[in-house]
Amino acid sequence: MTQLSLEKNNQNKARSQTEKTIDRIFKGLTYLFAFSVIAILVWIAIQVALQAKPAIAEFGLGFLTSTSWNPPEQNYGILPAVYGTVVSSFIALLIAVPIGLASAIILSENFLPLSIRRSLVFLVELLAAIPSVVYGLWGIYVLIPFLKPIGSWLHNTLGWIPLFSTSYIGPGMLPAGIILSIMILPILTTIARDSLAAVPPELRSGSYGVGATRWQTMFSVLIPAAFSGIVGGIMLALGRALGETMAVTLVIGNSNNLDVSLLAPASTIASLMANQFSEAADLQKSALLYAGLVLFAITLIVNILAEFIISKVKKY
Repeated sequence: MTQLSLEKNNQNKARSQTEKTIDRIFKGLTYLFAFSVIAILVWIAIQVALQAKPAIAEFGLGFLTSTSWNPPEQNYGILPAVYGTVVSSFIALLIAVPIGLASAIILSENFLPLSIRRSLVFLVELLAAIPSVVYGLWGIYVLIPFLKPIGSWLHNTLGWIPLFSTSYIGPGMLPAGIILSIMILPILTTIARDSLAAVPPELRSGSYGVGATRWQTMFSVLIPAAFSGIVGGIMLALGRALGETMAVTLVIGNSNNLDVSLLAPASTIASLMANQFSEAADLQKSALLYAGLVLFAITLIVNILAEFIISKVKKY
């Protein structure tokens, strides 16, 4: 009996050592993969910076404030493209956040039968599967003609405001912002819905228990509890909007002139690179890579800001 017990203990010790070895290997692989992601990110940034070095040396920080993009004279600046990137993404968030949050609330609560909610969830997620070039073509042939009377009314009625000071000619900042809002809607809605669904049911029950209505519970308990996840989804959607290329290129008009009007043609950093990179050479190619480095920095800042906001929200 004692011999059997000793053998069993030896087997348990051997199994324990094996498990510890596997755990160490798994931990090592996890660290390796994690640092590999960081290494790839840094490697990409370094390679782009090296290719952009001639433009960085030539234009310096003035590249960010110059409004001229003139390849024949080798004079480059991306302030209009930076403005277009930021403003089109802001328009997209302005439209998509309320719609996405409202959709997440409807899809996470029992407002509709389960079968209908499942169908709606599938349709929302299906938006993410549509290629960006299809969005762009839809924008050219459907959205831009649809916005023509609206754009004309905005200019005729509110033309004294700089944002609507130009006539609506079709491609421009407004169609680009609307296209982006549709493209980021699936990301925003899905993450907000998952965040609301992850709220502990005890919070909902406790709120109902003290006499709160469904909407009071939603806005006073559930949304604040899921706020960090919702903010993370908004920032992720913003990152997608900042870097979107093909759809925006087709509908924004690709003008390198700085115009604050939302009805005027504009450009983004991504659309600028898409339009000119295939024919660029020497300093122009370096300037485009410098623009790409700026876009890389903008998206990195957005992600750092998102992590900061989420960490601050979680403390409360």
